[in-house]
Amino acid sequence: MGTPLDFGVKPYNYYGAYLKKKYEGKRVFKIIVDGGFTCPNRDGSKGYGGCSYCNVDSFTPELSRKGPTIREQIEKGMERAINGYAAEKFIIYFQPNTNTYAPTHYLKMMYDEALSIAPENVVGLSVGTRPDCIDAEKVALLESYIDRGLDVDLEMGMESVYNDTLLRINRGCTHEELETALNLVQDSPLDVCVHTIFGFPWETREMMLKYADEINRFPQIKFAKLHHLHIVEGSIMGVQYKRNPFPVFSIAEYTDFLAEFIPLLRPDIVLQRLFGLADYDLLIAPNWGLKKAEIQTYIDKELERRGVLQGANYEALV
Repeated sequence: MGTPLDFGVKPYNYYGAYLKKKYEGKRVFKIIVDGGFTCPNRDGSKGYGGCSYCNVDSFTPELSRKGPTIREQIEKGMERAINGYAAEKFIIYFQPNTNTYAPTHYLKMMYDEALSIAPENVVGLSVGTRPDCIDAEKVALLESYIDRGLDVDLEMGMESVYNDTLLRINRGCTHEELETALNLVQDSPLDVCVHTIFGFPWETREMMLKYADEINRFPQIKFAKLHHLHIVEGSIMGVQYKRNPFPVFSIAEYTDFLAEFIPLLRPDIVLQRLFGLADYDLLIAPNWGLKKAEIQTYIDKELERRGVLQGANYEALV
């Protein structure tokens, strides 16, 4: 007799199962594209240096960093996914930097180019951005791709729900700006995803658990990405950590936190990720000494062992 996990049933609403059901068992992979965008927190519009935790190379695959054109990135990414993972369908994912930080006509040109490559095998468009770089015109552009039969995922960085934290990490964006962006897509057919970071050393466990309440109160949030704080080379926080190291999550501590956090989340929210993993050549801390699949297995097995169930402790707002 195996456990539910042995049969692919996880104790949370996870993205792999969502994709499998939605696309009738087809193997769907995201193809990461670097569109060459910058960020208002880097180019001086709001600040310089970017968020203190951020080195954009730390979450951009080497293939994307080296690809000189969008077409080459996508064609190579698809080839790798087909050969390595038997991928059948694809979501084009504009990930690095702020992928709505340009005039709308320029964004349309770039998205159209990406979606023109092997369109018969592309089922979706995913766009990562900041909440202060979204407006009604850009929302309308993204919604226009739904009319073409694509699923469109708008991913925005929440990072923390506390303005004090956002200020300390040089975010250049307030939580109220996220609320404004979420209200803008309240009745939109876009699939809205928020990204969080747990482990800023001045935030307590109780403070981090409150993130769940904030995510829960926006019914337009369909997806969430949960990350633990990485300290990476090339970031402001990396310099700070080397000068004066501060506590970061061990894998056991982070799993323990997730075991308390996940039951607080609305059960309908699809979790695209439970953790992130920077390239080891850039990662300063925490280095758990495990591969991505090993980390996923460790967390899943521990959550199952503890009887964790997403939404078990969720209380709907009245």
